[in-house]
Amino acid sequence: MKLSESEALVVFSGGQDSTTCLFWALKRFKKVRTLTFTYGQKHSLEVEMARKIAEDAGVEFDLLDVSFISKIGTSSLTDTSIKMDEEKPEDGVPNTFVPGRNLFFLSVAAVYARERGIRHLVTGVSQTDFSGYPDCRDSFIKSLNVTLNLAMEEQFTIHTPLMWIDKAETWALADRLGVLDLVRTKTLTCYNGVPGDGCGHCPSCKLRNEGLRQYLDSKNR
Repeated sequence: MKLSESEALVVFSGGQDSTTCLFWALKRFKKVRTLTFTYGQKHSLEVEMARKIAEDAGVEFDLLDVSFISKIGTSSLTDTSIKMDEEKPEDGVPNTFVPGRNLFFLSVAAVYARERGIRHLVTGVSQTDFSGYPDCRDSFIKSLNVTLNLAMEEQFTIHTPLMWIDKAETWALADRLGVLDLVRTKTLTCYNGVPGDGCGHCPSCKLRNEGLRQYLDSKNR
C-alpha cells in the first residue's frame, strides 16, 4: 500500500484500540504523531505506557490536560467513590461512560492538528463493541466531522479503522500489522489499571479477553 503524503494525528490512550490504530496509521501516512489526554482518569499509568509505545514506534508524543472533563461530568472511571458497572444497564449507559470525552478529545485534537497543518485525525472508537457509549457511534463521528469542518473552515477527515469490526477482528488487525504481542503485553485497557491482559473481570477486560480468545481459536482451527 502506497503511503499517503499527508500527516495524521492519532488520539492515543495507550490501550488496545488506539495502539492498533497507531500502527494502522503508520502503514498509511508518511508522518504520524500522537496526542494523549489526562482527563482525571484514575490510572495515570496509561499515560506513561502510551508515551513508551509512541517512543518505541518512533512517533511524536504530546500530552494535554483536559481534566475539566472529570469536574463537569460523573463517571466511575474518574470518581473512585462510584462502584463500577460490570454489565451494561438495561436502559441507559454504564457508569464507565465519561460524558463528552470523545467530543472534547476530537475537538481539541482538531484545533491541535489545525495549528500544525494536519487534516487527518485517527480514533479507535467502534460501534460494534461500543458498550453503550453514544460517542463511539458512527453517526456521532460523521456529525462531529462536519461540525469541525464548519467551525474551522477546514477539511478534516476523522478515520475510524475499528468502527465496524469487533474485538476478535481488532486482534486480527493487530496481528496483520505485526503488533499482536505488543498490543497484548504493552497496552493498558483495563478499567482497574492492570496492564496487558488486565484484571480479567472489569467490562473492558471481559471484552478484550473474549475477543482474543475468539481470534486465537479461529486462527488455530
